Amino acid sequence: MAKCIRCGRQLTAFSLRKICPWCKQHEAIQRGEIVQDDVPQPVIRRPWAVRNESNISLTHILFGANVAVYLAMAIGSGTVVNFPGHALLFGANYGPYTLTGQWWRLLTYMFMHGGILHIAFNMWCLWDLGALAESLYGRVTYGAIYIITGAGAGLASVAWNPGVLSVGASGAIFGLAGALIASFYLGEFSLPSIALRGTLRSLLIFAAFNLFFGTMFAGVDNAAHIGGLVIGLILGAAIAKLAPHEGSNRLGVIALVLLALIGAGAGVRRWRSGPMRTALAFQALGGSQGDPVARLKMIIEQNPNLAPAHFALAQTYFEQQKFSEAEAEFKKVVELQPKSTRARFDLGMTYLSLNRPEDAKATFNGMIQQGLNTGDAHYGIAMALAMQDKHQDAIQEFQAAVKDGADMSGIYSEMGNSYAKLKMYDDAISAYLKEKEKNGNTPDLENALADAYQGKGMTKEAQDARNEAMQLKSGDKAQ
Repeated sequence: MAKCIRCGRQLTAFSLRKICPWCKQHEAIQRGEIVQDDVPQPVIRRPWAVRNESNISLTHILFGANVAVYLAMAIGSGTVVNFPGHALLFGANYGPYTLTGQWWRLLTYMFMHGGILHIAFNMWCLWDLGALAESLYGRVTYGAIYIITGAGAGLASVAWNPGVLSVGASGAIFGLAGALIASFYLGEFSLPSIALRGTLRSLLIFAAFNLFFGTMFAGVDNAAHIGGLVIGLILGAAIAKLAPHEGSNRLGVIALVLLALIGAGAGVRRWRSGPMRTALAFQALGGSQGDPVARLKMIIEQNPNLAPAHFALAQTYFEQQKFSEAEAEFKKVVELQPKSTRARFDLGMTYLSLNRPEDAKATFNGMIQQGLNTGDAHYGIAMALAMQDKHQDAIQEFQAAVKDGADMSGIYSEMGNSYAKLKMYDDAISAYLKEKEKNGNTPDLENALADAYQGKGMTKEAQDARNEAMQLKSGDKAQ
């Protein structure tokens, strides 16, 4: 931080002047340009009351902690650019983890950074704003403001963007700026008006510019910036009005704001933790730790109307071929979210798995009546008709599905099967080749193609297709 060329005291944050406001005012008084009733301000070494604190400031400690964590992450990941695979390990703020019990991430995330430019800019801001805030508030209050506003910024981040991973000290830095803006505006500090005006203007410009800057680039967590700024404004105003002097009153104000933040955290947890727990359960579905069904049932017991949890449980049952249980869960999702296209479609496919084509057709027809993904609905109806050996009608539904944009893997293969059942081998071969072109080849597809060739009397082509099917099977076994 730059120093005044007259008295040597540190200049305020982001100042481009070479002479501090106190010296400028003092010189103006000496020249008679300013009339004051009070005794002219003496030009002293430090602008605020001398504190019995060591030469190593808390700002230095915070600065060092951020740099140390950054170096540890750089060593652990082998890069200084970004740390995508290590951020969660080191304690990044991430809704599915933070809101499901790992609250310590609201503290650890503010000492982490995503790259060298990220930490360089944040540490430059911390060095200036931190030194100013610490000299004005004192070490204890300054530290409390930094931690509370940083944690509050992290809470705002997971409330607004629970699925976005967040790191960085900028939320706490915005908190310092907010506290200083409120304190300067409310006149907490006994500073010359010229200093108040200049510093307040600098702080307002800093906050406005950085918030605007955050809207211009992807990946900037403006939710954390705004959250830190707002909490800083509240905390700074409360200190200025209720506890302008250090002591027990100030500790009480800080404790009150901290309790309010804890209450806000409980509210965000009730609001967001259900979907976040479901997200964690989804991650566990393919893992070996624990029973995903048991975890999802536990989530549903806590949140009976949480549709994503019922949907995840239904899909899990379907994968385990427990179709009756899947049916009940898909029905619950449709009850909670009547316009859920995916739940209705999966319910219809569950009916097909239960050999209940009429129920499946009723479900798919309901989708068409509501205008919900008619392509997939026509495909489902076609599958139900094919199950009932109504292949001519099934072909019409397959064609309607393609016309309405359905492009799921297997649609042309299923259409080819219906053509083959009707002994329309040319159309069957054309459909199978279309499936191969769009979605790749499989042994079953080649065998179906071989049967169609054989039905048409194309023996050589049929044998070639069967040879291709055997090669594909051999390749699958080798892998």
